[in-house]
Amino acid sequence: MKFPGLRKIKHYFPVSQPKPQLPSFEVRPKLDTYIVGLDQTIVDVVASVSDEFLQKYGIGKGLSNLVEHGKANQIYQELVAHNAISDHFAGGTIGNTIHNYSVLADDKSVLLGVMSANIALGSPAYHYVCHTSSKVDMNHLQGVAGDIGRGITMITPDGERTFVIDPSDMDQLSPEYIPTDIIAGAAAFVVSAYPLRAVGQPIQQAMLKALSDAKVHQVPVVMSLGTRHLVEENREQILRTIHDYVNVLAMNELEAQALTGFADPLKAAEAILEHTDMVLITAGPDGLYLCGHTDDSVKRESSNPIKSASLADFNQYEFSRPMLRAHCDKPLKVYSHIDPYLGGPERIMNTNGAGDGALSAILHDMAANHYHKQVQPLSGKHEQPYLAYSSFAQICKYANRVSYEILVQNAPRLSKGLPEREDSLEEAYWER
Repeated sequence: MKFPGLRKIKHYFPVSQPKPQLPSFEVRPKLDTYIVGLDQTIVDVVASVSDEFLQKYGIGKGLSNLVEHGKANQIYQELVAHNAISDHFAGGTIGNTIHNYSVLADDKSVLLGVMSANIALGSPAYHYVCHTSSKVDMNHLQGVAGDIGRGITMITPDGERTFVIDPSDMDQLSPEYIPTDIIAGAAAFVVSAYPLRAVGQPIQQAMLKALSDAKVHQVPVVMSLGTRHLVEENREQILRTIHDYVNVLAMNELEAQALTGFADPLKAAEAILEHTDMVLITAGPDGLYLCGHTDDSVKRESSNPIKSASLADFNQYEFSRPMLRAHCDKPLKVYSHIDPYLGGPERIMNTNGAGDGALSAILHDMAANHYHKQVQPLSGKHEQPYLAYSSFAQICKYANRVSYEILVQNAPRLSKGLPEREDSLEEAYWER
């Protein structure tokens, strides 16, 4: 596993010991460090359209619209006929996240979901497999007769993005295809709130089984909220799920407002921490917030400038490491914020997937903690049952950097890992 954080600090890993077995592409629960993600497998299609095109098909502008398969096919064929499609990308918020995790960590992850049993050239399943890292273990996917989902992102001349979702068979994941042993051995289990709106579909029960397995085996559960409208429509169900199962919650500032009623990210985070252990809020040009709990006995004061906003001196203890609230004798809420990396890109190529990139960085740090605890259980790094290897402030830096990498490219997924050395960082950083 590639380790996050400062590259010049000595870590105690037995890297010189020869590996007794040949590498395996399939995850081995007792030998590998990996994360597991459950997703509605879907391909993203990007196209430029006019406002009249949206009106023709009765598509709500700026919204995420669920459309039945026949109508979605008609829309797709007209886009093809007018040469309006610019790209196909493997999509899904969790698919993006675990792909990015495997690219960053150069290590394994497991995808749970459905996949077309027969993959034809040019089909949604074909594009999905082509754009997914080979480190993502897809051996546990459920084969289906039809297509996986297709999400069409339609961009109007004013830059507004409108989404058409064709579910096809993506919600047909059966609980029988949730491998308990794979989840039990994971460093984290990650899922989005999207399956909660698939009322009456098998994927809801599959998701519930996976969440229950993770809870029983004390595997940290990470959930990404979908869109503001999804949260508004399913708020009570989402809150119940968070309260019952979720340890880490990721969202943007609009989703945070829909969930809590607070437009201010800090106030929203403070409210959400009453329901879960750690929260990531991406706030566009305002950067991102990572907030959570640590025990008062191991809190560490920041040497960065102290910030005040709606909460006074909110980042005072951002050098602390995250813990589950249940593991704290005296829980202390910790807040960290970081401005966009390098002030943000001069030109943003794509905002789709930036939050998934930030979340993948957090998962990488959590998995690194899991790995280090396995190989060095007596290390001082594990005197407390920490949730992640690094401090809130350090994880913020890492998540921010990965998010930037997504913003400066067209695709919502990383095509390569981060550089070993950053030209933008001062030389003194690398000589520590």
